[in-house]
Amino acid sequence: MTGFKRPKLLAQTVLDHLRNLIVQGDLKLGEAISERQLAERLQVSKTPVREALAQLRSEGLVQIFPQKGAFVFTLGGDEVAKLCDFRLPIEIAAAKLACQRDLHGVRDELAKVVCEMRDALSRGDTRAYLDLDTAFHSVFLNHCGNPYLVDTYKRFAGKIAALRTHLAVKPFHTKLSMQEHEEILESLDGGSITQTINILSHHIDRTRVTYSVGVHDIAAADFVDVGKAS
Repeated sequence: MTGFKRPKLLAQTVLDHLRNLIVQGDLKLGEAISERQLAERLQVSKTPVREALAQLRSEGLVQIFPQKGAFVFTLGGDEVAKLCDFRLPIEIAAAKLACQRDLHGVRDELAKVVCEMRDALSRGDTRAYLDLDTAFHSVFLNHCGNPYLVDTYKRFAGKIAALRTHLAVKPFHTKLSMQEHEEILESLDGGSITQTINILSHHIDRTRVTYSVGVHDIAAADFVDVGKAS
């Protein structure tokens, strides 16, 4: 007898849809979000839209200002640096635990993702590549065996994925990112967890200095405060 699957709640469906619009860049950084227009577009009431916006605010993807409304987050240099500071200890701890617990499983799963990443790049499918980039980093979380690390990371995973989307306007960044993912995989083939951690640390920290040149929609946030804008 198969188990009964509950249908996804309407509020969750709206939340997932709106999160994807932000993460994939369909809603731009700092863009105003109209509850009414979203409700009409999705053919739902304002209530699930309002609930979704509240959740996305807690994830850092939405900013809500009194008398002004809701806006997609903005991401300036200071915020990027803080996000890197957050990612480093969480992902490094997860990677160490994952490799210690299931090195072969981690390696095999990463190899599959890397193969799909190469294929996505060869097709010029940037969106698929970015989804796979997120999946690559999730492998360590999925194998770490520590729900505290997983839950903490998950809260801001959308914001991290959104940052990847905006950095993808720089072809060299994407090319270098692919190279580093391959180097992480190769280090596991050699059985060196220490080398894996070193490459992963560099890979994450490089974002700190990559965003500012040529990524206008991120760098512009250093000079614009959406909440104070008229």
